[in-house]
Amino acid sequence: MISDQQSLNLSPFMAIYDLVVPKDNMLRQINELVDFSFILEELRDKYCLDNGRNAVPPIRLFKYLLLKTIFDLSDVDVVERSKYDMSFKYFLEMAPEDPVIHSSTLTKFRKLRLKDTQLLDMLIQKSVKLALEKDLIASNSIIVDATHTKARFNQKSPIEFLREKSKLLRKAVYQVDERLKEKFPSKSVTENLADELQYNKELIEVLDQEEAVSSYPKVKEKLNYLKELVEDHVENLPSSDDLDARKGHKSADTSFFGYKTHIAMSEERVITAAVVTTGEKNDGKYLQTLIENTQSTGMNVKCVIGDTAYSEKYNIQYANQNDLELVSKLHPLITQGVRQKENEFEFNKDAGMYVCKAGNMAIRKARTGKKSSNQSYTYYFDVEKCKVCPLRDGCYKEGAKSKTYSVTIKSSEHMEQQVFQDSPHFREKAKERYKIEAKNSELKHRHGYDVASSSGLVGMEMQGAMSIFTVNLKRIIRLMNEPKE
Repeated sequence: MISDQQSLNLSPFMAIYDLVVPKDNMLRQINELVDFSFILEELRDKYCLDNGRNAVPPIRLFKYLLLKTIFDLSDVDVVERSKYDMSFKYFLEMAPEDPVIHSSTLTKFRKLRLKDTQLLDMLIQKSVKLALEKDLIASNSIIVDATHTKARFNQKSPIEFLREKSKLLRKAVYQVDERLKEKFPSKSVTENLADELQYNKELIEVLDQEEAVSSYPKVKEKLNYLKELVEDHVENLPSSDDLDARKGHKSADTSFFGYKTHIAMSEERVITAAVVTTGEKNDGKYLQTLIENTQSTGMNVKCVIGDTAYSEKYNIQYANQNDLELVSKLHPLITQGVRQKENEFEFNKDAGMYVCKAGNMAIRKARTGKKSSNQSYTYYFDVEKCKVCPLRDGCYKEGAKSKTYSVTIKSSEHMEQQVFQDSPHFREKAKERYKIEAKNSELKHRHGYDVASSSGLVGMEMQGAMSIFTVNLKRIIRLMNEPKE
């Protein structure tokens, strides 16, 4: 049950916060910036208002998750730190003497209360509207890109992942007391997951008894992380693999296994829209969704900046229909044309036909390909001449019934886009694209977005929601604190 009214905190120790949490503390600034009552309104129908014992306030639990994301902590560590860190307690709107929750409450909150809440869109819209209300977004351009997140388990086998984390834990322990090596259980040498789990549980039991060592912060964080991994596996052993994760490609030579987050961001570096998908999805297919989701926040979009992935024909058409500038370079295959063996075939402009290196001219041409995609002109040569041509080696395949040469036709959209691409305005706007690369780096390296914190697309969306909300709030605070010109 949750109370329909907010309770007043009458603790005599509340004045402590004025002494130990300075005005420029980030958590104090977030509390003053954001009215978190929207969380209560969103989750109200998932609680009973008149029956059962009082639940932990949903706003407080949401703030716990936000702290977990801001400081990249495990459930256990964020609760532990809230016992003694006054800035945490202030942010959670607790009295200094109030007891903290049990860490398992956060797991239940995620699974039972936040499920099916469209949390990603809700938090992005809330943060963008805050930025607009503060007049922090003046541009009408968005920058689009996709960043990848590796699956928690499937990037390596569960056994490999557990071994890696237990190794890091042992390394931290040895830096404190190397003598504990003698008390540790023998490592599993099988490829059986149950054996590896048993080894890790025994390792954890030993360290739980060695409080003098396990209380060291660098040991404690790694120990708590390993405990979460073991618990996750034990609860869901048959399906510990991430069934939603998919293989995606960062380049022709590199791939990853996990998820993609397709992101739109204003030039002021506030993320305005995001879509979380499995790793194999094409970046360009989500451009329209990113634009329309950004517009739903109230931002006026006139220009979209992206890499080559967003310059497909459909996106150019959509941009033209909606009076948008699409600052996205065409693929070289389009600007240069798909034309092989350029030195072997020359175009005769008077005849409108190609001539082979032996001097034979094509006898006819035809337009091929679907109208919805790039079409080609296919030029047909007299195969009887090709059969006896002295230069036929490497050009004509013996027994072939035809000899053709094809050149891609540029669509009118592509020709217009190429003209725009060569303009000074295009080149100037394209310089803004680096900003989203820096934002992706911030998500990954400061807020743990390089690896999924749980399995499944739903868990990935929740992680994306909290991470993006966090970086947006930090950016808004920074913009507010910047000196006015």
